[in-house]
Amino acid sequence: MQSIFFAIGALSASIAVAAGAFGAHALKHRLDPEMLTIFEIGVRYQMYHALALLCVALAGSKWPGKLLNAGGWLFIIGTLFFSGSLYQLSLTGTKWLGAITPIGGGIWLAGWICIGLGALKHRERI
Repeated sequence: MQSIFFAIGALSASIAVAAGAFGAHALKHRLDPEMLTIFEIGVRYQMYHALALLCVALAGSKWPGKLLNAGGWLFIIGTLFFSGSLYQLSLTGTKWLGAITPIGGGIWLAGWICIGLGALKHRERI
C-alpha cells in the first residue's frame, strides 16, 4: 500500500504544480480575482495533502495498519472533493459546487484523525 500512496502522492503533487503554473500564467487574466483566489486555494490544499500522502507512505513502513491506510485513502478522496470542487467552481462559475468543498474538508479531517490514531496505536515504536 505504501508504494501506491507514494505514487499517488507524487502524481498529485505534480498536478498541483501544473495547476499552480496554469493558474499563474493562463488564468491570471481570464478569471476575476475572487475566482483566481479560489483556484489557488484548491492548488495549495492539494499540495499540502499530496505531501501528507507521501508522509503516510513513509509512515506506513514504520506503523502499518488499517488506520494509516484509511487515512491515506481519505486524503485522496478529500483532494478529489475539496480541490476538485474548487477547480470546477473557479473555472465554470457553477456556485453549487461550493457546497461540495466542505465535504472534502471533512473527509480530510477524518483522514488526519485516522493518521493520528494509527500512530498512537504504535506509540511504543514512536
